Amino acid sequence: MPDSSDTSPPQRQVWRWGVIAVAVMILALAFAYVGGWLTPRRLTPQRIVNALQDNGGVHPGYRRNHAKGICVAGYFEGSGAASAYSTASVFRNVRTPVVGRFAIPGGNPYAPDGSTAIRSLALRFDLPHGQQWRTGMNNIPVFVVATPEAFYQLTVATRPDPATGKPDPARAGAFFASHPEAAAFLAWAKSHKPSASFATDSYDALDAFYLVDAHGQQHAARWRVVPEASDEVGAAPKSDDNDFLSQDLQQRLAAAPQRWRLLVTLAAPGDPTNDATKAWPVDRTTIDAGTLVIESEQPQDSGPCRDINYDPTVLPEGIRISDDPLLPARSAAYADSYLRRTREEAHFPGTAQADAAKPESK
Repeated sequence: MPDSSDTSPPQRQVWRWGVIAVAVMILALAFAYVGGWLTPRRLTPQRIVNALQDNGGVHPGYRRNHAKGICVAGYFEGSGAASAYSTASVFRNVRTPVVGRFAIPGGNPYAPDGSTAIRSLALRFDLPHGQQWRTGMNNIPVFVVATPEAFYQLTVATRPDPATGKPDPARAGAFFASHPEAAAFLAWAKSHKPSASFATDSYDALDAFYLVDAHGQQHAARWRVVPEASDEVGAAPKSDDNDFLSQDLQQRLAAAPQRWRLLVTLAAPGDPTNDATKAWPVDRTTIDAGTLVIESEQPQDSGPCRDINYDPTVLPEGIRISDDPLLPARSAAYADSYLRRTREEAHFPGTAQADAAKPESK
């Protein structure tokens, strides 16, 4: 009598195909979950970027946020002072090439420079052996919200009303009333006087990171860059010039390189590393890590920054991300935005360049 465990060749083939089918199904379900198809209420990078796109409009080939910007290049001269806290070569007494981008927030690449008081500076440090350090900073001392979910809700709450082109005050007010953590940002926004130049602003990374020393010990840190230049007395943004920030930077760089000090602040025990809405006390240890020198600029449609995704989680050895929930969310959303705009350029070569040549973009 045959052994009941024996399986005929046709049965074995069916069994194998069944295993393959189950594996494919599991993979498909995994992709569906990541894409949010099975959990439509779950926040995904696509939903965040869609919300940004809904606010700023669709401009093929451009970033979905901070769409209007200018490429810059230069170097960072490390002072060596931060080397005791991090093994990253950028902090040694060496020169590291930098490719950066100044920008204003929003998805409209034609927005007037005076439409917002917020400016940004993104940098890519090109370290030896193919390592990179990418960081995105803003001229604000704290972020407006602490979580990706709150950022998404804020984006929806401040969506421009088609009738007025501005956010609905009642809807925006209701959001801020339910998010008291935004109070520090709102206080800054109420009192802040916009500078007249990209070159005279300080830029803060806001999120916490860990510096890792030669012994493997982690040191919670935040960093910012502080300019050596300053606004002239009475200087103010030019309300009649939509592109005054890029023109001012061009003029300054034609005269001389522009410089910032990179200041690294170390946390004390108990300082929050997972909440970018909370500033650390001003008496914390701050290290002058070196000098950022910007030497040149180029239009973003043809400059070296165009194809860079300034993902703040791209870090060299000696720097690690913290438990701040905004960091992985920023990484994922940046990647989605990058894929959208590069796909648009691939399907419609010259999209951004042709779009920039439209009369309304001048």
